[in-house]
Amino acid sequence: MEKLLIEGGHSLKGTVRVSGAKNSAVALLPATILAESEVTLEGLPDISDIQTLKDLLSDIGGTVSQEGEDITIDPSQMVSMPLPNGRVKKLRASYYFMGAMLGRFKKAVIGMPGGCNLGPRPIDQHIKGFEALGAEVTNEQGAVYLRAEELTGAKIYLDVVSVGATINIMLAAVRAKGKTTIENAAKEPEIIDVATLLNAMGAKIKGAGTDVIRIEGVDELKGCRHTIIPDRIEAGTYTILAASKGEEVVIDNVIPTHLESLTAKLREMGVTIIEQEDSLIVRRNDKLKSVDIKTLVYPGFPTDLQQPFTSLLTQASGTSIVTDTIYQARFKHIDELRRMNASIKVEGSSAVISGPVLLEGAKVKASDLRAGASLVVAGLMADGVTEIVGLEHIDRGYDHLTRKLGELGAVVWREALTEEERKQFQNA
Repeated sequence: MEKLLIEGGHSLKGTVRVSGAKNSAVALLPATILAESEVTLEGLPDISDIQTLKDLLSDIGGTVSQEGEDITIDPSQMVSMPLPNGRVKKLRASYYFMGAMLGRFKKAVIGMPGGCNLGPRPIDQHIKGFEALGAEVTNEQGAVYLRAEELTGAKIYLDVVSVGATINIMLAAVRAKGKTTIENAAKEPEIIDVATLLNAMGAKIKGAGTDVIRIEGVDELKGCRHTIIPDRIEAGTYTILAASKGEEVVIDNVIPTHLESLTAKLREMGVTIIEQEDSLIVRRNDKLKSVDIKTLVYPGFPTDLQQPFTSLLTQASGTSIVTDTIYQARFKHIDELRRMNASIKVEGSSAVISGPVLLEGAKVKASDLRAGASLVVAGLMADGVTEIVGLEHIDRGYDHLTRKLGELGAVVWREALTEEERKQFQNA
């Protein structure tokens, strides 16, 4: 186990290249199960979640080979093997194996998914969709069993806008008989990315990116090549980092429209942001203005950027209010920021931040992926050295973080935990 150490106060300057989208990749890899021949995915991030998914694909008989950022999966020899807990427990997105295996094999056994602990995140909308398509879904001994004689297209209305349910139902429906309509579908760019891959494989999907998706089932899908979209959350995190300490930072390999809800708020705070075709130029402002944000489904402000943005708001003059309407339990980073001298109080689903304050380096713990990102932002702004444990969370979503920060001028390094620190961390 390792810890991340950050010496705060150093200005950032230079160019950082954004990796492929984590939230696309974790759905694209299971989607390859639906093909009958080789699929190559280009530009995948080098993160631990990808390795977990590669192992799961191998477990069910897939042949997986990787060259740099490109992965080729041969799904022709895959079988519908049960995937109980174990690797499935490592990440929540393992639930995409449900839709993909149900679509291809008409059956699946998947352990209950894991991932970051962000409070209740039920999969009832996924199950509602599978049942509407004709599957029988039962929960037996901690695993979800899905069985269907045949999948038949249906009209499905999602009670809650859900990225996971939208993608999972798409995966199952592309090889169902007849037409499927998903109403109140999520609109995230990652959904368009998955639909683009499936259509390249021979699926017939229309309306991805709108709230109504129509799918005409096909009998077979073939292999193809597909390039993943840039990670808008990684791009947003580096944009926030640049807003906090950047003299002039170029965020390369981005789709600026994917970040409009963030860049609008940063401009409101006084940050200079210049949009180019596939990059952003960001310059900090030493006198930031307070703003209020409320997380919403896309194209609203992303819940995944709420935590790093909260760290930035500690440097804004006045009182800011952050309200998370997606995950009410997503304030576990607040106690850690308080250790660093932040003035924040939580009231229900909102955090009230008073600033500006001088953050101080401290020993802190990342409780989930984006909480880890918030502590990195805080550490770069703090006086002294910040030590962050819980790096396994950060490594799930940020590709080569230490190297990328170092290339921008940050003083950041990793060290192994001492035996005493390891015991304290495990008992915390």
